Amino acid sequence: MEALIPVINKLQDVFNTVGTDIIQLPQIAVVGTQSSGKSSVLESLVGRDLLPRGTGVVTRRPLILQLVHVDPGDARKNDDGGREGEEWGKFLHTKNKIYSDFDEIRQEIEAETERVSGTNKGISDEPIHLKIFSPHVVNLTLVDLPGITKLPVGDQPKDIELQIRDLILKHISNPNCIILAVTAANTDMATSEALKVAREVDPDGRRTLAVVTKLDLMDAGTDAMDVLMGRVIPVKLGLIGVVNRSQLDINNKKSVAESIRDEHAFLQKKYPSLANRNGTKYLARTLNRLLMHHIRDCLPELKTRINVLAAQYQSLLSSYGEPVEDQSATLLQLITKFATEYCNTIEGTAKYIETAELCGGARICYIFHETFGRTLESVDPLGGLSTIDILTAIRNATGPRPSLFVPEVSFELLVKKQVKRLEEPSLRCVELVHEEMQRIIQHCSNYSTQELQRFPKLHEAIVEVVTSLLRKRLPITNEMVHNLVAIELAYINTKHPDFADACGVMNNNIEEQRRNRMRELPTAVPRDKATAAGTQGEQDSTGNWRGMLKKGEDAPGSGPGSPLKGAVNLLDVPVPVARKLSSREQRDCEVIERLIKSYFLIVRKNIQDSVPKAVMHFLVNHVKDSLQSELVGQLYKSGLLNDLLTESEDMAQRRKESADMLQALQRASQVIAEIRETHMW
Repeated sequence: MEALIPVINKLQDVFNTVGTDIIQLPQIAVVGTQSSGKSSVLESLVGRDLLPRGTGVVTRRPLILQLVHVDPGDARKNDDGGREGEEWGKFLHTKNKIYSDFDEIRQEIEAETERVSGTNKGISDEPIHLKIFSPHVVNLTLVDLPGITKLPVGDQPKDIELQIRDLILKHISNPNCIILAVTAANTDMATSEALKVAREVDPDGRRTLAVVTKLDLMDAGTDAMDVLMGRVIPVKLGLIGVVNRSQLDINNKKSVAESIRDEHAFLQKKYPSLANRNGTKYLARTLNRLLMHHIRDCLPELKTRINVLAAQYQSLLSSYGEPVEDQSATLLQLITKFATEYCNTIEGTAKYIETAELCGGARICYIFHETFGRTLESVDPLGGLSTIDILTAIRNATGPRPSLFVPEVSFELLVKKQVKRLEEPSLRCVELVHEEMQRIIQHCSNYSTQELQRFPKLHEAIVEVVTSLLRKRLPITNEMVHNLVAIELAYINTKHPDFADACGVMNNNIEEQRRNRMRELPTAVPRDKATAAGTQGEQDSTGNWRGMLKKGEDAPGSGPGSPLKGAVNLLDVPVPVARKLSSREQRDCEVIERLIKSYFLIVRKNIQDSVPKAVMHFLVNHVKDSLQSELVGQLYKSGLLNDLLTESEDMAQRRKESADMLQALQRASQVIAEIRETHMW
């Protein structure tokens, strides 16, 4: 069990080399208000004066303090083999420099704090790592955090309270962290800021240990018996009282060892029944025991976390690839891989399959059979045609002579107009497929060929080549689709097998009309009566023309002296827009409507089948078949190799960071495996 804390220290050293807090290791965070005695508690645990002192916020960066117990005989040796004392310290930021003078350690902490946090009492969340080796300490890992404050002092920012609070919560939110909540005995425990902030992240108090400082400074006639017995604020991990050195003791250079002796005497005198469960030495043993048990409980989950991260960083490092040695082979490999992944995305056999939305060939299929198909089906065969339009077309197709039958010319004229309406959705289908082919480029860049991210210029060049290829094929495909509609317009095939039934309907209607007209023809009359009738008709007609004019008006252009006096301009006669159709007109319109609808459905079926085929042949399949050769022809040139295979500026740095992190994770896994082999948990 005692060896578990050195294991965590080893893990801390491993991850310090890569400068990351990606793994939350078990540790003890010291939380308290300013002047609550936090620094004195830590110095008592170390047994030496090593922390900066002063008024206001003195601790302005987290100090990760690792206490390493060494045997008294294991004194550190210098390079010449001479002994230089049994206690020393090392900072992470000064590498291998050894500090045997603890005044130097305090000065280095102050200098390093000002280097990062400045001299204006500001704070920083970048920690200082300090390791203390001594035969007088127990193995512990402590984190000294800035003291909780309420108001800014001097040049401190106005939100200093919020900054310190966020910094404290960042550390104590770690579920592997034990919270050491420090509160002065001469304050009300019920208003303890340290316990309050601890409860925010540890409401059950399962990882909170309370420390009551300054027991010797309580008002006369009062004591901390109820507090130390846990009757005021119960804490599950316990509550320990200590006696700190006063500022006068510090000024008089009173040693920590003397202070601990005086503390023991005070507890024996003031709290004899609780003396053996309070004091600095008991606090150190308790923290050591709690940390060991906490580490034992955390190690299995910690091992799993390290293994998962190692696998992730191995994958990340693989995606960055190895440094380029053979440029020609690398370029050809990347081009081939992109072309293969592009085609696989269309075919649906890509390695990375999108789950959030349709992509590639599946989306093209959706465009053909859902978007395009439903759009065509929504086109009304008679849309935009009114009965009057059809009747007008029939009349215009007959010329100056009245027609006994429905003219076929009117049918062709109207059905071509309706078929033409299929061209716009067909061209829109081509556009949608083209857009999806363009989207596949980005899909392959993001998911399928991450190696391209290493070479931004090569990636841009590939995108440009594929985009240019798609751009060249778009007008060709549009022209073919336009021709498909033009082919249907070029010849109205009324002998189409599916149109036979409709023609039969029309023929039956024409035959019925012919018989009806034969029955309506008048019997023969004498010629003279017919002539008389004709003369009377002319007179009536003339009379009717005159009647169209208002009373008292002359015909246009028939003013005095005009040779056209009495004539009528027929173009000025208003034509009724809406009127009731005769039975014959109604039948003629119905016949044309049925023929148009029947033929339109035949053409629509043809277009719905032929447009996707044309798009696949002229756009999709052509791009698939020629993509590889197009990329090689445009990019595989000796003069472009250096430029195209230039890595992004941060790629080498990211590769190094990932390799270092992977190495650190692998070392950490080995450390835990060694502990497992010795059956320590």
